[in-house]
Amino acid sequence: MTISRAEYVRRRQRLLEALPENSLVIVPSAREQLRSRDTYFPFRQDSDFSYLTGFAEPESLLVMMPGRQQGESLLFCRERDTEKEMWDGPRMGPEQAAENCGLCDAFPIGDLDDILPGLMEGRYYIYYTTGRFPQLDRRLQGYLSAIANAPGSSGAPEIVSLDPLLHDLRLFKSAAEIRLMARAAEISAQGHCRAMAACKPGLSEYHLEAEFLHSCMAAGARELAYPSIVGGGNNALVMHYCSNSAPLKSGDLVLMDAGCEYRGYAADITRTYPVNGRFSGAQKAVYEIVLAGQQAAIDNIVAGNDWDQPHLASVEVITEGLKDIGLLQGDLSGLIESGAYRRFYMHRVGHWLGMDVHDVGDYKVHGQWRQLEAGMVMTVEPGIYIPAADDRVPAKFRGIGIRIEDDVALLKGGPQVLSSAAPKTVADIEHLMRAGDLVQEALL
Repeated sequence: MTISRAEYVRRRQRLLEALPENSLVIVPSAREQLRSRDTYFPFRQDSDFSYLTGFAEPESLLVMMPGRQQGESLLFCRERDTEKEMWDGPRMGPEQAAENCGLCDAFPIGDLDDILPGLMEGRYYIYYTTGRFPQLDRRLQGYLSAIANAPGSSGAPEIVSLDPLLHDLRLFKSAAEIRLMARAAEISAQGHCRAMAACKPGLSEYHLEAEFLHSCMAAGARELAYPSIVGGGNNALVMHYCSNSAPLKSGDLVLMDAGCEYRGYAADITRTYPVNGRFSGAQKAVYEIVLAGQQAAIDNIVAGNDWDQPHLASVEVITEGLKDIGLLQGDLSGLIESGAYRRFYMHRVGHWLGMDVHDVGDYKVHGQWRQLEAGMVMTVEPGIYIPAADDRVPAKFRGIGIRIEDDVALLKGGPQVLSSAAPKTVADIEHLMRAGDLVQEALL
């Protein structure tokens, strides 16, 4: 299961067709990132570069030139080097890279200064996103200055951000991309199940993190899409909590927000469950409100609806639920209009999902919420967070933090929940955790 070479060619062709003829596109690879002294983080390719090439090596640059027939796409990359490959692993080299990626040609990255300025001359526009690669920014600025100051020059090309065009293409997923995302979600759901089954009082948050990571790596997803959040008790109220070091206590809930990356595509799933395997009455009441709010949002992921409609649906259900259990008082429409619900539900219901966990794509177009269309993939993650120190609410509700998150693809037939293998009803969660207890007892 992977993206075919033909699909990469089609992606580049769609981008070339959207550009004026007398222009040029420059897309750099990611750089290796130093972790400490002479040790580097595992290399992860830049998503834009990967989307257009599928090429996984650093020190690379894609150049695209619309024009004659289907345009041209060139790659600059590292040459083969027997001695360096002995230490750091094999390199593809320009010739093989061009063949494998379906490119017109490829050149050594060391030849960039000799070739790229000539390709830039006479262009009206250079489509390149500045600010992300400062060293390359300075290098290109040097090329542009030389072009502008050359005898008889009519001036340097104008730099135009590539992001709006490229990110609009990335927003709409192909069938192959959705299959990869479904696999990422499936693997992540298995990891959540393993963590849920292992959970018990006396463990620490990082024990659940370890269970999730083990499950994902064993299934072939060696990288996480983002640092896992495992927050027990009051830690669940911290949106981006990642210390994952506190003990898990009986009577508390634990919120786990974790997803793997599979072949370049992210999953993003959150489940909340009782450390001791059984929801209290207050925990169950709040949980059911969040679950109903999530389902209302999913039901509104329909082609033709705008981006805001799923969120508004979740707000209405959650606000009404908070009224029903006495945490809000007043007229429903007034509570929504005033934003009173934000005291307990302060974030939006989701975000785009794809190669990046917070994927690219505008949420508004010309100032209006974007219409939902087939091929879009998003998270749906409503939550309720009740501060432990809030003496305005009954004591039984204080310190409850609940978020439920799934990955949803909008297909021609409607929304498809990619992460449905992770249990989320009260009954299913409690059943899995009881079964986990029995397995643990049998192993003792």
